Amino acid sequence: MNQIIQSLFDRRSVRAYTREPVAPEVKELLLECAFQAPTAGCQQLYTILDIVDQGEKEELAELCDHQPFIAQAPVVLIFCADCQRWLDVYGEAGTEARKPGPGDLLLAMADAVIAAQNVVVAAESLGLGSCYIGDILEHQERVRELLGLPDFAVPAAMLVLGWPTQQQKERPKPQRTDGKYLVCRDRYRRLTGPELRDMLGGRTGQK
Repeated sequence: MNQIIQSLFDRRSVRAYTREPVAPEVKELLLECAFQAPTAGCQQLYTILDIVDQGEKEELAELCDHQPFIAQAPVVLIFCADCQRWLDVYGEAGTEARKPGPGDLLLAMADAVIAAQNVVVAAESLGLGSCYIGDILEHQERVRELLGLPDFAVPAAMLVLGWPTQQQKERPKPQRTDGKYLVCRDRYRRLTGPELRDMLGGRTGQK
């Protein structure tokens, strides 16, 4: 198993960090890794918000299900699906574009999340811990106001990063579901009741 694949198996969410800061050049490298991610039509329809204001971190920690470790993280990045830039580019060219639809937003969301995952993989290779914060999708009105988002930009993913504590390094990675329940050949197939019970029982110790 090569180092990249091993790091994918080893990586787990880290929610406690040492006080050691993340050097600016390390953060810049992580962002450069994000920019190398696959992207629909090579458009990179995302904007990354680098949250450095402590007050803003603390408000985000409260808005995202009252998780104080967010405010304590050295690096907080929010990946926004950005269809607003698409409209602005057309406007700058003197052409009026149609308003983005659901399909455009989904492509931009995919671009943003793929870029975020590049950062996660790069961070793991450097010994940094990371954690996705799904709660950034909640309290949209206040989040959008706080971040100054225009109409066609949406927070797709939030990442917090830092140097993991020793306890976090030693914490076992949660068990993943057996692939036989996650992969279908050619066509979608709903799992049966016994299969669902077996799938979840393997993770909970109960059938």
